[in-house]
Amino acid sequence: MLEDLRALVEFAHAGSIAGAADRLFRTPSAITRQLQRLEAALGAELLDRSVKPPRLNALGSRVLEQARDLLRRQEALKSLASQDAEPHGLLRIGLTHPLAVGTLVEPIRALSEKYPKVRVQLLSEFNSGLFNRLLAGELDVAAVVLPVGKTAPPPLLTNVIATDRAEIVQSAAGDFDGDWGSLGRAPWVLNPFGCFLRAHLVDQMERAGFTPMIAAEIHNVHLQLAFVQSGYGLGLLPASFIARNNPLATVEVLRPPSFDLHMSVAIVRSGQLGALEKAVGLLEDGIRRLFEVDDSENPSEIHQVALPG
Repeated sequence: MLEDLRALVEFAHAGSIAGAADRLFRTPSAITRQLQRLEAALGAELLDRSVKPPRLNALGSRVLEQARDLLRRQEALKSLASQDAEPHGLLRIGLTHPLAVGTLVEPIRALSEKYPKVRVQLLSEFNSGLFNRLLAGELDVAAVVLPVGKTAPPPLLTNVIATDRAEIVQSAAGDFDGDWGSLGRAPWVLNPFGCFLRAHLVDQMERAGFTPMIAAEIHNVHLQLAFVQSGYGLGLLPASFIARNNPLATVEVLRPPSFDLHMSVAIVRSGQLGALEKAVGLLEDGIRRLFEVDDSENPSEIHQVALPG
């Protein structure tokens, strides 16, 4: 029916069947059949054939308005699904808590500047919540951290774009040593239960015969760092975040024996996004560059204390 509606629109624009045929590169008889088929489908006459040439009657004019709207919607749908189209529309991005940091403004701003027709909506949550929202169609993509070698649960698609490591840190004025016995006596500022980084730390400490004393459970890494810098407790933070946010060497890295916790930074999605693919690709590149910069910088101002493994 859409092609028959298109014939009606072109007939109204050209003012004649012959003119519509020229515009659609068809014969006048083909246009006539399309108009007759449309009338049959709707069960009503749309043309006043008592005059020469025929013209739209009152009902035909009303159908014409709807036909134009339907054809515009069809083109919008085709554009939405086309990866060649300019990115436009709403892009819903999920961020796992360790990645919800200030520097992420840079790739988001670059995306908005290059594709002004894209409207970004952000949500910060744990990995499990982000995965559920992706599966429910409530998010388009999510930037997450995963254990090295792990992926999001199927049918979600995982694209690893960078790697990072987690570091145990204390205030530069702290007096804890880099061994599990000393760390077992320290208060900790950690992510709430459900974070795999916290789970790995707890597992390692329990294997060494200690249980961490949790002094604060905080989602926000900036606030975690502030508590660590103040001496409130030890923290477990991404090395890239420490390098970017410790210009005055206000924290000290502690590396106990056998502690080596790496993570993958990944973009997770449920499928292709049509016209938004280019925008997602730009976001991936921007986040990847953030970690490439971090890797190239040597945070030598952070004093590291390590014992032989």
